[in-house]
Amino acid sequence: MKLLHAPIIEAVLEIDCDMSPKFELVAMEDRARRLFADNYPKFRKQYVEEYRIKAKADQPPDYSTKRAIQSLQFFQEDERQIVQLRGQGFSFNRLNPYSSLDDYLPEIERTWKLFGEIVSPLQIRAVRLRYINRILLPMVPGGIQLNEFFKIYPVLPDGTLILGAFLNQYLAVEKDTGNHVNVVLTGQPPENDRAPIIFDNTAMWSGVAEVENWAWLSARIMLLRALKNRIFENTLTEKCLNLFQQQ
Repeated sequence: MKLLHAPIIEAVLEIDCDMSPKFELVAMEDRARRLFADNYPKFRKQYVEEYRIKAKADQPPDYSTKRAIQSLQFFQEDERQIVQLRGQGFSFNRLNPYSSLDDYLPEIERTWKLFGEIVSPLQIRAVRLRYINRILLPMVPGGIQLNEFFKIYPVLPDGTLILGAFLNQYLAVEKDTGNHVNVVLTGQPPENDRAPIIFDNTAMWSGVAEVENWAWLSARIMLLRALKNRIFENTLTEKCLNLFQQQ
């Protein structure tokens, strides 16, 4: 279904890989910055810190900290599109405004191949296609009836209660493909006359695949796209979907 105003605030493609035992992100930085500079002129590093505490009887604790680069991040000038070289693989992030995966797929292919040239990963281990949607429901006197907008929603035990907040999550497997889907629905504090709902929809595959086989990878991404689209359309009611068709 083509929506005039899709509620996507971020779309993320993650491809996890097995790396060489000698792989170090810090060693890739200079070459990566040269190759990505034209289209992604802004650069940042993301770090992860590990804390360890060793305690022995009758001795004071021994504290140690280890800091390492988690990812090299390359941003377009407006910072709405990001390519990441991670310790576990490759990521492509697109923030709102988002058009269609078809529009971004050529750039995903180009940057994925640059990632392969820089990093030389051994094989693909997982592919995840994640869409974070922010749905603004109109507030009405008496509160929002979630069943008017969602086919999956929390049900309270009796009519004396008014829902204040919720978190609904499930993980499921698609029988025909073996792909998984992880769905999270949660509410946010009201904004003026709107109630924001986060619909976090991730379709994923895990296994072993060749890095160089873009035909296989692009076909797998399309299967994940079809799964996440089906989940999206079958989670929302027609009334909710119509909110995204209004001018």
